[in-house]
Amino acid sequence: MGVFDRFEKKLEGAVSGAFARAFKGDVQPVEIAARLQRELDSEAKVVSRDRRLVPNEFIVSLSEHDYERLTPYGKTLSREIVPELKQHASSQGYIFNGPISIVYELDRSLPTGKFTVASQAVAGVDSARRPTTTEIRRSQLVLEVNGMRHPLVPPGFTIGRGTSADLRINDPGISRQHAEIKVSGTGADQQVTIVDLGSTNGIVVNGQRVSQANLGDGSRIEMGSTRMLVHSPATDA
Repeated sequence: MGVFDRFEKKLEGAVSGAFARAFKGDVQPVEIAARLQRELDSEAKVVSRDRRLVPNEFIVSLSEHDYERLTPYGKTLSREIVPELKQHASSQGYIFNGPISIVYELDRSLPTGKFTVASQAVAGVDSARRPTTTEIRRSQLVLEVNGMRHPLVPPGFTIGRGTSADLRINDPGISRQHAEIKVSGTGADQQVTIVDLGSTNGIVVNGQRVSQANLGDGSRIEMGSTRMLVHSPATDA
């Protein structure tokens, strides 16, 4: 029996029995679990000789009928699926950027019994100091990383994967001390610069690989598989 067959059999025993009556003739939990495993296999990206990065955030789109039947059991189902995905990832040498998240969404264009899966690798982000909402609103510019906003105020901060970085991003493509954002001045005289700290994979600003660059409202930064945006809190809806 192959890896996929063992995975499917184990999930079938773990979750299908609990939902058999609820999902008879509709989307089966084991189908979703098996599809997520295939998503890991198909989306795995090489980051080193023995490590491959895989998605950790999944959106499962369901028909109206299946969505109404499945969502009451969503948390329970995810609790069964997530350990199996971790086990499969470990056996294949896959790594996750951050915690695994499975979200179920309604797609009225789908027929009953059909579903789709979208995924992405999203790095976990941790700041040495979590800014307050007031600090974010008062700052002229912020750096947004995976939904988290970090005020760009003097003197700035370092970004990396290691514990010594001010802004820690769990992305294997990011070095332990990857880059530094330097901030000086205030108001119209504020200057923001990003500097590569000798990282392995470098930094990309607005589509160009650079060792140093000035940043402003709308600047887009890429490090490893993580994308960041500089913008003004005043433009937030």
